[in-house]
Amino acid sequence: MTTPPPTLEAPPEARTPVTPPGDWSMPPGLKRSLQFYAFKPWVKLGSPILLFEYLRKTYGNIAWYRFLGTPIVFVNDPDYIREILVTQSASFVKERTVRRMKVLLGEGLITSDDPIHMRQRKIAAPAFHRQRIAAYGDQIVACAAHQSETWHPGEHIDIAAASMQLSLEIVARTLFNTDVTADIRSINDEVNTIMGLYNFIVSFPRIESVLHLPIPGIMKFRRSKARLDAVVDRLIRESRTNLEAHREAAARGEPGRGDLLSMLLSSYYESEDATQQIGMSDEQVRDEVLTIFLAGYETVANGLTWTWYLLSQNPDIEAKLHAELDAVLGTGTQQRLPTLADYPALRYTEQIFAESMRLYPPAWAMGRMSSKPITLGPYRIPPGAHFFFSQYIMGRDPQYFPDPLRFDPDRFTPENKASRPKFTYFPFGGGSRQCIGESFAWMEGVFSIATLAQRWRLSYLGATPPTVQAKITLRPRGPLMMQLNPR
Repeated sequence: MTTPPPTLEAPPEARTPVTPPGDWSMPPGLKRSLQFYAFKPWVKLGSPILLFEYLRKTYGNIAWYRFLGTPIVFVNDPDYIREILVTQSASFVKERTVRRMKVLLGEGLITSDDPIHMRQRKIAAPAFHRQRIAAYGDQIVACAAHQSETWHPGEHIDIAAASMQLSLEIVARTLFNTDVTADIRSINDEVNTIMGLYNFIVSFPRIESVLHLPIPGIMKFRRSKARLDAVVDRLIRESRTNLEAHREAAARGEPGRGDLLSMLLSSYYESEDATQQIGMSDEQVRDEVLTIFLAGYETVANGLTWTWYLLSQNPDIEAKLHAELDAVLGTGTQQRLPTLADYPALRYTEQIFAESMRLYPPAWAMGRMSSKPITLGPYRIPPGAHFFFSQYIMGRDPQYFPDPLRFDPDRFTPENKASRPKFTYFPFGGGSRQCIGESFAWMEGVFSIATLAQRWRLSYLGATPPTVQAKITLRPRGPLMMQLNPR
């Protein structure tokens, strides 16, 4: 059972704009700096969703506050979000939280600003072309089918861990063209260690300048990062060594390597004067490999985890999913695994995945920092302000999603999608920085659900709904235990 959302109307006095010194017109917001509200129930370290929910409920679709002298604007309006991500995107750069992740991801596609970001995106684009992504469909299905074979009727599993394992196998196969080897497990272990230090890394003042100091948390990060870089650098060197041989094989008509790492190493783009072909250095490739690994592994795994939970709570929707799978993939002795040709027919499966990411978006919030004065509607906001908007909060806004806590995949029929403003739903961001791997993520999600659900039903074993944990991605807090039931 779900509880109705709180009213989103605020008293008139709460909507009175708070204007800082200077020629600025700020939205309504907190009268004092955030630290003065430290003991309020909506201010809790590591739980920013509570603050965002409070701001939305109290002040409406845009609000601001100060934190340690920095103006921060929370936006929950699709038109304003479009202004930030598209119309006025040249007036924004990555905000501090994302810039801090450069200590892990370097100048990868998530963390870099233009012109580096645009250059890297041009080089990486061929590896994520729709036709290239389509070639990975069979590998995704094979990985999911292998996991299905390891499951046993009545078994209790942590579906979060199982989804992570499946996604790890898929990223190993598609990114490195290998199985889950000791190297891949090492990458996974070190990334998980560093993710456990996420709040520490983000909140530590000027961490970039003290990475050499013997501070316990920093030393732990430094050791994990060094081991991580060593493994990835070795894989890159080995791939470069083998690349020429694979090119020669391809020239003879033999199948070449189609993994994303080889594609990144082979990709170039012409300089503006068309005098040279520009590719990536090993350091740049390492940054992109780590970015792809994190984005392609963590996000889809969490999306699948929440999907299985929601299906377990909505047997009528689960039955409609099974009906689609039976119609497309057959039953009994005629049952077969999905193929790329089936992808367009798995429409309801895709709607289920989309609705799951509305309620539990793996990438649950985004941010930018203004580099110039910004005008949003009647408000004029200074440079240096941080702007945040949340896929989680927007996806639960009853203005755009009536009865927002109800799980309803029909919200994502073509007609219903067309009836809503674009930036009411943006699980993969938007604008020039929209996730380059979005097509891959959709395919991985749809094929994984279809392959497993054609054989299994999952029952949630918890007594209460799982609690969300908002870090880099939206994870359940603790194991999410399910029972496996054959169909």
